[in-house]
Amino acid sequence: MENQTDDLVNDSGKFGIILPIVLISYFLILLNNSLVFTSTVQISRELHMNSIMIAWVSNAYALTFGGFLSFGARLGDILNRRAVLLTGLWIFMIASLLVGLAPNQTILIAMRALQGIGGALLAPATLALLMDYYSGPMLTRAIAYYGATAGIGTSLGLIVGGIIASYSSWRAGFFLDMIMSLFLIVMSWKYVHPTNEHKIQTTIDWWGTITSIIGFSALVYSIDGTLYRGLAIVVTVIALVSFVLIEARVKNPLMPLEIFKDNQRASALVSRFFMLGASMSYFFLMPQALQRVFGISPLMVAIAFLPLTAVQFGISLLVARLTFRFSNATVLIAGAIIDTFGLALGAFVGIQQGYLLGGAIPMAFIGIGQGLIMSPLTVAGVANTSDDIAGAASGVVNTVHQIGGAVGLSIVSAAVAGITDATKMIDQAQLVMVVLAVIMLLAGLNILRGPHE
Repeated sequence: MENQTDDLVNDSGKFGIILPIVLISYFLILLNNSLVFTSTVQISRELHMNSIMIAWVSNAYALTFGGFLSFGARLGDILNRRAVLLTGLWIFMIASLLVGLAPNQTILIAMRALQGIGGALLAPATLALLMDYYSGPMLTRAIAYYGATAGIGTSLGLIVGGIIASYSSWRAGFFLDMIMSLFLIVMSWKYVHPTNEHKIQTTIDWWGTITSIIGFSALVYSIDGTLYRGLAIVVTVIALVSFVLIEARVKNPLMPLEIFKDNQRASALVSRFFMLGASMSYFFLMPQALQRVFGISPLMVAIAFLPLTAVQFGISLLVARLTFRFSNATVLIAGAIIDTFGLALGAFVGIQQGYLLGGAIPMAFIGIGQGLIMSPLTVAGVANTSDDIAGAASGVVNTVHQIGGAVGLSIVSAAVAGITDATKMIDQAQLVMVVLAVIMLLAGLNILRGPHE
């Protein structure tokens, strides 16, 4: 411990090993999503999964990831970053192995949920490490690299996943997850130092965590479950009402209700929820449609997505300058309009018109829209927060990000359940995505109303 300060690279001008550990960890999470996007056709064929069950491969992960994200962040504050980071990596590694070995859909979905818990511990710990090890201009650059990884990682992750799904079994991708996790465990154990400097004297909102997980999981199941959907609705109402009551009374709430009292924050969170619902559905269902309609490989699907992923990355690099020249709300609303237009264009042109008209051109507009909207939504989601709720507000933004994707995908999957024709399936799905995007746009426009009176 006495050498700890020697390894902090705040003022050395060199990032050292911590930044690579953080960026590889973040890429691991991105790759994990991409493996599912490019492998759904293989997985559904091998394990005999229908469209509803295959959606749960993504939803199970998103629900536990989103539900435990704020818990993971708070745990890192109470304990230490290294312990939470290593715990998350161990859980993620073991779950990845078991996903790769899954003999049936039940085990697969359960282990995907376990992966989500590992990711929920891993993600906030890695970002917090940047705050611990860097400061000033070094911290600004480190966060910029972290953001750039999101853009590059999405494209690269799809390509890596496409290669694996095209030339090997989908299981090999999750074994790659396991190997990367093991590598990160070794590197983190060696180079990330335990520290008590950031420990805070507080308690964990256990009941808030439990009721939120039960409530949102029951909500998703009530939309696209098969048995006891009525019971799931009852459980949803009871759990979410209990969650709100708990958050109103507990001393250190997981999701302080004060966050939603500001119109800008509340509108941005609603907009983000539905934006991710449409986006997750598009990334999940369009690769299946491209493979089935055009008969292309998962690798070609990844390349076919470059008009979206590459454009989104390029546009995201311009957002800071655009928000400075115009305003955060203006860029946000412009992004929402363009994103909605791209989804509507794809829905009304139809994939039967060919990849260029029904795929590439709509993707380019979606990429522009998503590139413009994501950062402003984050800024608006934490705007006007006091110091005592700033961390919680950030956690809520990330939770809404994950839960919105799961709920949206459930809605779209339920709407196209039973449609076996791939062309009709994706056309119908995109119409539902447009509805989600319109709600996203209306919530974004509501920011212009200003603060609540």
